[in-house]
Amino acid sequence: MAENLITESAKKQLDSIFESLSVVAEDTHVFVCDMRYDYSRWDKKLVETFGLPGEYMYAAGNIWEEHIHPDDRKSYSDGISAIFDGTQKGHDIQYRAQKPDGEYVICTCRGIAVSAEDGTPVYFGGSIRNHSQRSHIDKLTGLRNQYGFFDDLKGYIKNKIPIRIGMVGIGKLTEINEVYGYDVGNKILQTFGRFLMDNVTNRGGTYRLDGSRFAIISTVLSDEEFKKSYEDIRAYFRKGINVHDNADIIIELNAGMLSLDDFNVDDQTLYSCLNFAYEESKLNKHGDLVTFHNDLTGENRRSLEMLHVIRASITQDFKGFYLVYQPVVDAKTEKLIGAEALLRWKHKDYGVVPPDLFIPFLEKDPLFPVLGEWILETALKDAHKILTYVPDAVINVNLSYAQLERSDFKEVVWRTLQDTGFSPKQLCLEITERCRLLDMELLRNIIVALRAGGVHIALDDFGTGFSSIGLVKSLPFDTIKIDRSFVQQIEEDEKEKQLLTSIKEMAGIYGAKVCVEGIETSGMRDIIKNFSIHSFQGYFYSKPITIEELLSKLKSGSDCFSKA
Repeated sequence: MAENLITESAKKQLDSIFESLSVVAEDTHVFVCDMRYDYSRWDKKLVETFGLPGEYMYAAGNIWEEHIHPDDRKSYSDGISAIFDGTQKGHDIQYRAQKPDGEYVICTCRGIAVSAEDGTPVYFGGSIRNHSQRSHIDKLTGLRNQYGFFDDLKGYIKNKIPIRIGMVGIGKLTEINEVYGYDVGNKILQTFGRFLMDNVTNRGGTYRLDGSRFAIISTVLSDEEFKKSYEDIRAYFRKGINVHDNADIIIELNAGMLSLDDFNVDDQTLYSCLNFAYEESKLNKHGDLVTFHNDLTGENRRSLEMLHVIRASITQDFKGFYLVYQPVVDAKTEKLIGAEALLRWKHKDYGVVPPDLFIPFLEKDPLFPVLGEWILETALKDAHKILTYVPDAVINVNLSYAQLERSDFKEVVWRTLQDTGFSPKQLCLEITERCRLLDMELLRNIIVALRAGGVHIALDDFGTGFSSIGLVKSLPFDTIKIDRSFVQQIEEDEKEKQLLTSIKEMAGIYGAKVCVEGIETSGMRDIIKNFSIHSFQGYFYSKPITIEELLSKLKSGSDCFSKA
């Protein structure tokens, strides 16, 4: 069909309709067809993505059909034919469309026919949504969203452009929503986003991440300027903003920051470290800006590059990860009754890296639950070997709150127990005081369900956090593990003895046994034995050792760790 069949006035009318639809398209690609001439105009982005002949096309339906997957063509063709012969007013159809590189992507097409007074179809217009493309604009604030943030971050890494990245969040927005309603919460997010746009955009990009968190990326701000900008923003919102019935609402903020000048990392590693700094600000620094220090000196032994390599190791069949085991002995007999599995990571450039140098940064990472599942499976397989020598032994495995907050966590535990053929009655899962970050009812439901199936639950490092006693009151534990800091001076400090007595009595009230960690001398052992403690753990008996070393010792009997 020749292009001169459509009149100039008809083409102008087509353009007018196309422009009108484009205004309200919202992340979809508009098309309009003048059915009298079978002449169409299509969104330029869609044309480029799928390699179409141009924005203006005759017989566009036939051209587009060639891009549709053969299995989907008949339903598409039948729908278009029904629209053109007037038996159908529109369609809402999903199909696979092929790009020039051969990849098929899912598209949804919604269109409607507009008829003349006599009922003859004149225009067919609508939109096509390419589901492989994600919008980069947050609809609430107008800022670039999380997808845009990661795309830009990847660009800076690829082009090796030094930047400073900040994450800023609104504190207690959930409480504000509960008191004033979500409309007010949304107004606060919009006001905050607008303030960032007005005050930061000339010095960096601004983004709305998930929930109440925002991000700033700057190529020009120094560390001090970044801190100054944050303090100015913080001071402004502490004065209160008027978004509800003339009532000023005071907004508290939290913030983390890091500098990117090491480009042997990926965007997810940067995000994990940035999120760690933000959580530190929120939980431990009362909203003060926390900077992630990227260095590899002294005891700090952490860097963006190292954390990037660790993340990569998880995807490379857990390369470099291994478990060591610290024996748990009966306090009376000093015979081995169990062992705690502890994670380690070893690399030729960084040596052996203990988990407290990388776990906190990975806890919010999507890869972390995969690592947690590997730890559990590996520990249970090793535990089978321990049971050869100590049939009643219990294996202890540490949990992170990042694992517990996943909806499928219980299913992971049951599946792993079944796959390894391990008895739930000989598994003890240890949770830490950090689990206070979780919803308490959620945590209770998980613990009750696991204990009902035979799994033991221990509270690790009792006393290191401010809410340990509250956790014992709220949740059912089988064992309370007293942190070494409570007994380090027990040989000469009467107060520590009194404190241990109180903790033992409290545990008894709630039906929990007590394990004392950090036994380092015979004097500590002899004193603590008098408190009717259930079990001991510490370097006096053994440092954490490999499964091979543990099995070698057990060949001589379960009392091989006794210091009597």
